[in-house]
Amino acid sequence: MAAFESSSQQICEQLTRTSSVQEKMIRDEERLSLEEVQREILAVSQRRRDLLVELEGCEDELQQKRAQTAKLRRKFKTCVKVPPMDINFQHSEEQEGGDVIRGEFTISQKPSMRLRGGEALITFEKESVTSQIRKAPEFSVSCDQQTLTVKPKEIKLHPAVRFEVRLDVSRRQLKLSNVDSSFAEDRIKDRLEMSFSKASRGGGEVEGVEYDENTGTAVVTFLQPGVALSLAQAGTFPVDLEARKLVEVEPVVKTELHKFQTFCAVPKTTVLLSGIEDVDEESNLQDCLQVYFQKPSRGGGEISHIRYISKRKSLQAFFTSDNVPVVDKSSG
Repeated sequence: MAAFESSSQQICEQLTRTSSVQEKMIRDEERLSLEEVQREILAVSQRRRDLLVELEGCEDELQQKRAQTAKLRRKFKTCVKVPPMDINFQHSEEQEGGDVIRGEFTISQKPSMRLRGGEALITFEKESVTSQIRKAPEFSVSCDQQTLTVKPKEIKLHPAVRFEVRLDVSRRQLKLSNVDSSFAEDRIKDRLEMSFSKASRGGGEVEGVEYDENTGTAVVTFLQPGVALSLAQAGTFPVDLEARKLVEVEPVVKTELHKFQTFCAVPKTTVLLSGIEDVDEESNLQDCLQVYFQKPSRGGGEISHIRYISKRKSLQAFFTSDNVPVVDKSSG
């Protein structure tokens, strides 16, 4: 009986130990499973953060592209009526390792006048023919079985200008616009320096930053030449102020005006005829005038150019420098 009780007690102890081992194994498995789940959660969280950073970068790039696209649209949709000018690019200077690119331009406006309805401009090859036509009080021109009375008239050209423009484009300085922030001035300058120092954004080592809080503009000076012009081509740049925002960037250009001249001129070989009635189509009337004034027997000569416009029309006529010698000049 005692042996049976001892054996039963041993079996109970073994069962107890087995149960304890099983419970421990279950706890270990639960702990390992929990750790694995936590690791997976951390991995997913990290991946989410990485994707958010990548998304933020893509959004910044998209904003830059949109801003650049809008800028190009405005640029190519702009229509400005400017009188034709002769622009003579003389030369550019870019010293190796220099801080600026220099260029000089000579701009010369073509003399012009307003040609009104019922008027014609005729340019002869010889100046002597022009002088002879101007002296006559009037001419009777036959056209389509009708006779037109046309009169030479004094040509009054609008004053024209000529000047030189000298440009210095900085290779180390970059101008910023739309730099609006509630930060103090020193903090804004520090943030701008940090943003433009990041090589990942195309920046470089910054020598200094100037900021004007009244206009919301700034000038960043880089140590190495070339960085500023490279960034200016994009038109915008992301900076970290209260939040990341795009600011407009452009090269720093200094412009100087030299040899500004205004002048008036009188065409040497062109005659203005007025008082022409619309008795026929515009092209037919122009042909009649050309035939008439080409005949030497009527005081005419070889014609290099003719332009007639009918009533209720007008156009701006421009003259080349060969046809209009300067008769009065003033410098300013």
